[in-house]
Amino acid sequence: MTSPRPVALITGASAGLVREFAIQLARAGYDLVLVARDEARLAALGLELLAEHGAGSEVLRADLSIDDDVDRVVERIDRSPIDLLVNNAGFGTKRTLANTSRAAQDAMVRIHVLAANRLAQAAVQGMVPRGRGVVINVSSIASWLSSRGNVNYNATKAWQRAFIESLALEVEGTGVYVQALCPGYTHTEFHARLEVDKARIPGFMWMRAEDLVAESLRAVRHKRPVVVVPGAGYRVLVLIIRFMPRWVWRMLVNMRRGGRRSGALSAGSSIVD
Repeated sequence: MTSPRPVALITGASAGLVREFAIQLARAGYDLVLVARDEARLAALGLELLAEHGAGSEVLRADLSIDDDVDRVVERIDRSPIDLLVNNAGFGTKRTLANTSRAAQDAMVRIHVLAANRLAQAAVQGMVPRGRGVVINVSSIASWLSSRGNVNYNATKAWQRAFIESLALEVEGTGVYVQALCPGYTHTEFHARLEVDKARIPGFMWMRAEDLVAESLRAVRHKRPVVVVPGAGYRVLVLIIRFMPRWVWRMLVNMRRGGRRSGALSAGSSIVD
């Protein structure tokens, strides 16, 4: 793909946040490199972006839990440096660590941490010498939480946020901007595939994917803040959680769950595609 347009590489399934990032970036003048396991869905999205926004697209089939596939994406970045990276691929679980698949938990850590690190490093190594570029890690409100049934989800999302906060210090003054996007409940396939009962969650807590992505890209244009929490209500929630004693949080979680019900606020990245 040769074009004078800037190039954005986005990881994750072709619905939800990936679709919104692709549409809004194409509308802003970007060509796209779309990375996920479902090549046919990505190709269909690429044709839509070309027809509606004149954006070129490149489809790269990859399972980011597999090292060889991550190697191919890193090689693509090294071969032709990108201007914007969205690390969105990932998935959530609902079971405790004691009764869930070991392979699934390994895959989560590989996608959320190892792959996200390798792609971000490859991107930044091309961006810093050029004095421009953007890296967005789609983290989650869950990065500030702890709960049963989401041990590695919460932990890896916290890693994604902390990674960006430290990386921001390293790239300060280079012209490169990095962001940790931390959504709450969002209308995407993520919660549908987890079979979340939306009726149990107040309507005001749900955000539209298009609004969430617009807020992220607005921060990109202004180059601030580093951690983006879409929605005023969620920003207040994060402020409360950050200063709440952990024993109070554990008590609230136990009261809400009655000792049994799975109840993590896990939102943000797309379910594994």
